[in-house]
Amino acid sequence: MSDELEAKAISVVRGLAMDGPNAARSGHQGTAMALAPLAHVLFTRVMRYDASAPLWPDRDRFILSCGHASILQYAMLYLTGYGLTLGDLQEFRQWGSATPGHPEYGHTAGVEVTTGPLGQGFANGVGMAIAEQSLRERFGSAVCDHNIFAIVSDGDLEEGLSHEAASLAGHLGLGGLVYTYDDNHVSIDGPTELALTDDPAKRFEAYGWQVIDLGEASEDLDAMENALNAGRDERERPTLVILRSHIAYPSPSLTDNPSTHGLAFGDAEIAEAKEAMGIPDEPFWVPDDVLGFYREEGSRGARLRSEWETRARAALGGREAEWEASLSSRPMPHSGAGGPVDEHNWQAELPKFELGESPATRAANQLVLEVIDQVVPGVLAGSADLTGNTGTLVKATTALAPEDRAGRQVHYGIRENAMGSAAVGAALHGGVLPITGTFLVFSDYMRPAVRLAALSGAKCVFVWSHDSVGVGEDGPTHQPIEQVMSLRLIPELTVIRPADGNEVAAAWAMIVEQNGPVAMILSRQATPTLQGSPERAMEGVARGGYVLSGAAEPEVVLVGTGTEVAVAAEAAKILSADGVGTRVVSLPSWELFDAQSEDYRNNVLPPTVPVVSVEAGVTTGWQKYAGASVGIDRFGASAPGSLVLEKLGITPAAVVEAARGLIG
Repeated sequence: MSDELEAKAISVVRGLAMDGPNAARSGHQGTAMALAPLAHVLFTRVMRYDASAPLWPDRDRFILSCGHASILQYAMLYLTGYGLTLGDLQEFRQWGSATPGHPEYGHTAGVEVTTGPLGQGFANGVGMAIAEQSLRERFGSAVCDHNIFAIVSDGDLEEGLSHEAASLAGHLGLGGLVYTYDDNHVSIDGPTELALTDDPAKRFEAYGWQVIDLGEASEDLDAMENALNAGRDERERPTLVILRSHIAYPSPSLTDNPSTHGLAFGDAEIAEAKEAMGIPDEPFWVPDDVLGFYREEGSRGARLRSEWETRARAALGGREAEWEASLSSRPMPHSGAGGPVDEHNWQAELPKFELGESPATRAANQLVLEVIDQVVPGVLAGSADLTGNTGTLVKATTALAPEDRAGRQVHYGIRENAMGSAAVGAALHGGVLPITGTFLVFSDYMRPAVRLAALSGAKCVFVWSHDSVGVGEDGPTHQPIEQVMSLRLIPELTVIRPADGNEVAAAWAMIVEQNGPVAMILSRQATPTLQGSPERAMEGVARGGYVLSGAAEPEVVLVGTGTEVAVAAEAAKILSADGVGTRVVSLPSWELFDAQSEDYRNNVLPPTVPVVSVEAGVTTGWQKYAGASVGIDRFGASAPGSLVLEKLGITPAAVVEAARGLIG
C-alpha cells in the first residue's frame, strides 16, 4: 500500500480515538492517539490472525495491558473486521455496548484477556506464553507456534506485579513474548518523573529479557516493524521494545499534556487535531479506502489459518482427541490402572477413602491430582514455593525450565501475585488446566487475579491449603480468619472447602467437567473420613451441600464446612445420646448449593428446623443458613493447632451448647 494511505489510515484511528470518548464524555484519548501507529503496525504488518476466526488456536495473541486506552483496541477490531460496528464505537462505554470502558474477555471478539487493574495484562501475557510453549512442546510447532504481543505502560511497570511476572518470564526464557513499553513520560498527576526514575532497559536486561530501545520512533513504522519482528524471532528469551511516544500527538495544543491521559479533547481540540492531520472534522469518519484496506489486512490471515488446519491435521496424526481435550481442559479417553476408561466414567479411577482413614485434605488432594493428571491432558500445576505443602505436585512430569520446556510442574517462587495472574492468562490462552498452590492466608496477594478470573470465566484452580487456625504454631499472621468468607463474596467464583478425602475427590470430579475458576480450600491437619461420605460425597459435593448423616426429621441441624464437619459430627453424637434428633449437613460450596432448586435446599436444611453452623473463621454471612454460629471473630494465636482450635471454641461442646440454646 502507499505511504499516503497508511498515513491516512493512522489518522482515521486517531480520529476514532478522540471521537469515541468525546461521545461518551468519558474515557482516555491521548494514549490511544499516540499509539495509533504502533497498533497499525501490529495489526497490518506483524501479527498473524484471522479476524473472521477470532478463536483460531494458533493465532498471535494481543494484550492491551493499559486497558484504559481501550478505544484504540476497539478501533482496530472494528477496522480489521472482528465484528464490531461503527455503531459500537459510537456507543463506547454505554450500557450494554460491546465497547466497555476496559477490554473484557468473552464480551468483545478479539479481546484475549480482561485488562483493567494495571499490571494484570502484563502478567496474563506471561501465563499465555507458558501455555503456548507447553502446547508447542507437546504437539510440535506444526500445531502450535505463535507469539504473545502486548502494549504496556509506565503504570504497568510501576505495579509490583510486573516485577514478579517479568522476573519469572526471564527465568523461564519465554521466547515469543514481545512487549512494547509506551514510554510517554506522562501519568495522571503529571510527568512520570514525579514517582518513576527507573531505567527500564537495565531493569529488563537484568531480568534476562532482550531489550530493544527504539527511542523517538513512535511515528517510524518500519523501525517498529523491525523491532517487533526481532522479538518474534527471539525464541530463548522475552523481548521488551521501549518506545518513546508523545501522548495526544499530533494535537497542536495538547501533545505531551498530562491532562490528555483522561478526557481532555472537546469539540474544539478535536477539530484542531483533525485539521493538523488533514482529515474532515466529522465524528467517526472512516472513508471507504481506509476501511477496505484494514478489512483486507484482517482477512489476510484466512490463508494462514487454512494452511495451519492442513498442517496441524497431518501433524496430530491420531492425537486429535488429546488436542481437543487440551483446548477445553476436559477429560479424554485414557487408560487407567483398571484398563480403558472413557470420558464418562473416569471418576471410577479416583481414590476412595474409607472409614478409619484420616488424611489432611491437602494430602488427599495430592492423591486425587495424580489421577486428574492421567485424565486431563495439559495439567499445569505449580505453587509459590509450597508444592509439597499444598498437594500440587504432578509426579508424572518434570519441572518447567529453560532446559526442559515440556515440564508441567511450575515453580513460581515467592510470587503469589504473578502466579495467580499467569494462571488466568494461561487458562484464557487455552490448552492447559492451570492449578496453583499456596497457603490460604496468602490468597490476599492473589485477590486481583482471582477477581479477574471470575469476571472472565477463566478455568483455573486456585488451591489454598492451611485453611484455618489449625495451622498452629505459625501464629495469627499465617492463620486465615476472614479469607474464606471474603472469597465467597466474589461473584462467579466457586469456593469449595471439602470435609474429607472423598469430598476432595468429588470436588475434582466436578471441576474438570465445568468452566470457570474454582477455589479449593484445604486443611493442613488430618481429618477423619466421615460416616456417609463414601456413599454420598460424589453427588453431594456437586450439589454444594448434602445430608451427611442423622435424623430424617431432625430437631436441630448442624452444618459445617471443611474439618469442622467432623466437629459437627461429634457434637451430633452427644446430642443424639441425649435424645435430640440431630442431622449433620456438609456444605462445601455455598455457590453450588444456592444454585440448587428450592425444594432440594429445603430438604437439606428444613426451614422450620433450627440450624447451627460451625466453621473456623468469621461468622459473618452464616446468618443466611443458620440461627446460631460457632466460629472465630478474632485473630488466632501461636500454639499447637489443636490447642488453638480448642481455646477459640471450635469444639463439639461449643456446638452442643449453641444447639441447645436454639432449641431451648
